[in-house]
Amino acid sequence: MNKRIICQKCKYYYITWQTSKPHGCKAYGFTSAILPSLVVKRSSGIDCSFFTPKFKDSNIDNNSSHY
Repeated sequence: MNKRIICQKCKYYYITWQTSKPHGCKAYGFTSAILPSLVVKRSSGIDCSFFTPKFKDSNIDNNSSHY
């Protein structure tokens, strides 16, 4: 079972000003009416290979104070 790619969590995803194509992908260079990962999957049959998380998960060190 493949893990679902959530475009909104990818650094290449952006929201456009086009009401008919509100989703954009900087890696593939297109905008669409549906999420870019679905366009890629439907057109190529494979999952998006450019997905890169916007933020890395950080382990919070409870011993250090950031305040």
